[in-house]
Amino acid sequence: MHPGRQLGVLGLVFVVLYLLVFFAAGASGTWKQRLEPKLGLDLIGGTQATYIASQQGAPPNKEDMETAREIIDARVNALGVSEAEVVIQSDNTIVVSLAGKAEEQLKSLAQAANMRFRLLTAVTGDVSSSAVNPPSAAPSAPASGEPAASGSPSVKPSSGAPKASSSSGGQGGGAEAPSPSVTPSAEPSAAAPSASASAAAPAPVTADMKAQREAVAKKVGPAWAAAEKLTTPVDLTTDPTAGLPFAAFASLTGAEVNALDPQMQFNVPTISCKQLDQRPNGAIDDVNSTVVACYNGAKVQLDKAEVVGDDISEAAPQLDSTTGQWVVSLDFKSEGQKKWAELTRKAFNATATEPCYIAASAFGSSGETHCSVAVVLDKEVISAPQIQAVLTGQSQITGDFDAVSAKKLADQLNFGAIPVTFQAGPAQTITATVGDQQLEAGLLAAGIGLGLVAVYAFFYYRMLGLVIFLSLGMSALLTFGALVFLGRSIGFTLTLAGIVGFIVSLGVAADSFVIYFERLKDEIHEGRSPRAAVPRAWQRAKRTILSANAITIMCAVVLYIVSIGQVQGLAFALGLSTVLDLLVVFLFRHPIMTVLASTKAFLSPRVSGLGRVLRSSQTEEPGSSRVKEA
Repeated sequence: MHPGRQLGVLGLVFVVLYLLVFFAAGASGTWKQRLEPKLGLDLIGGTQATYIASQQGAPPNKEDMETAREIIDARVNALGVSEAEVVIQSDNTIVVSLAGKAEEQLKSLAQAANMRFRLLTAVTGDVSSSAVNPPSAAPSAPASGEPAASGSPSVKPSSGAPKASSSSGGQGGGAEAPSPSVTPSAEPSAAAPSASASAAAPAPVTADMKAQREAVAKKVGPAWAAAEKLTTPVDLTTDPTAGLPFAAFASLTGAEVNALDPQMQFNVPTISCKQLDQRPNGAIDDVNSTVVACYNGAKVQLDKAEVVGDDISEAAPQLDSTTGQWVVSLDFKSEGQKKWAELTRKAFNATATEPCYIAASAFGSSGETHCSVAVVLDKEVISAPQIQAVLTGQSQITGDFDAVSAKKLADQLNFGAIPVTFQAGPAQTITATVGDQQLEAGLLAAGIGLGLVAVYAFFYYRMLGLVIFLSLGMSALLTFGALVFLGRSIGFTLTLAGIVGFIVSLGVAADSFVIYFERLKDEIHEGRSPRAAVPRAWQRAKRTILSANAITIMCAVVLYIVSIGQVQGLAFALGLSTVLDLLVVFLFRHPIMTVLASTKAFLSPRVSGLGRVLRSSQTEEPGSSRVKEA
């Protein structure tokens, strides 16, 4: 063999790994800060937030609370390695704890109440925007979570799917817009109903809401009567003074704006997007009502929700192999697919005189204009793609995504159907759950154990003991680099349970040394020279080492799948360190043994640690069968 090649590959692995550690996305601060792994609650403490749940003003039932807990846990701990704690306390409270400073992350965890897909039927300017006209082909910055786009979003057949001209494709399909789009499977669809189908009515007015409206009417005074007469939005571009009669509405709070009729929220020019965004969570959740929201610096009016978050089976970020662009694929459940197809028929087949077509035209398009479907998460329109085909199968959202924004949108689609509304309480700092003394005692015990292993290895194996420690050092450096990188990329958090997993893996690594070295002794005892014994011992020991490590990895995978919480972290750490140890075994341990086998020191029984076995082989007669065999 050529040990230099394996050692060169190992060196390349180190270079690539630590380049990722120091320069990959997320690496910032000083060199020391870039080498800091992400530690868990039990080691450094963290941040805790409380969320109080309600369901249409009443405490939610147990099933919905558990569903909400699972969704929040999936958001914060999607891969099971961030070691977040999400627990239910009392009948309507969920407590979330995250390691380190995580106020911003906790703040956004339960903001989304429900996912809704609504036809966008009208658009008007936002008085707080610098441009009060409906957005042009170059709209203002999109809301958080939506990729920036150079034109209006669109929904169209996925890459490789047939266009309208194909007999097997969905109906229609215009020129591809440069911003988000969604793709269908290739199935023909029937003629579509008109988009001017009966519009949804506003939500019914409850006694409580009636009282709130009366209070708002009293607060705004004469402006209320003027607002009630409006049938269309007031255009401030032609007459900037046209908004003066409605100035009193600018002082309303989000809760007061929420009490207004959706048509009034839309028509009154002095009701801004800022006020609409301050409405309470769940303000536009009613699936049977028209609602008002904001999108790309404009107020938009949305029809009833014909598709909801529960209709989605799965959303996933993907890298399109044909275009090289990130996309988000959408799969719907059986009934959800039927509703989605019906909604896209309505949007795609709308005529130029229908409200949704006119609204979509206001945003501009690089291709043929069709109605837009707004994806609404709580009070936020996270995307509003134009429908470029009737989508009867799997769909795909395309646009100016990168890996991060595609994953964020997929997560919002996957976890948007929280069945209850949350009111977030203040975040507070919590201390480490494992005291400093216990942690120090554990690390001291680990150090003593490693010291005893070192003494025994050097006493029993001499030079081979040095190989053991060099190998363990290589494994430790690889593991540390992987910890730092995975902490940034997938949120892997190191806890005391993870440390236990790494320590257990040391035992597996030590076993592989014993197997190899004892096999080497057997080969020399049979009369082979050290140089001949090393490759032969490796071939025989390799199978046993691979089998033992494969079993450990399988156990770690099974444990990771069936467990939750810190046990998942232990399993992940055990599997990761075992894989890295195998890498060191093949790229360092065997090549370095091959190099040592050709040195004079290796032939010395006292230095090499082969002791009596090597001395006995050196006393064999030159003509013996074993020497000839060697």
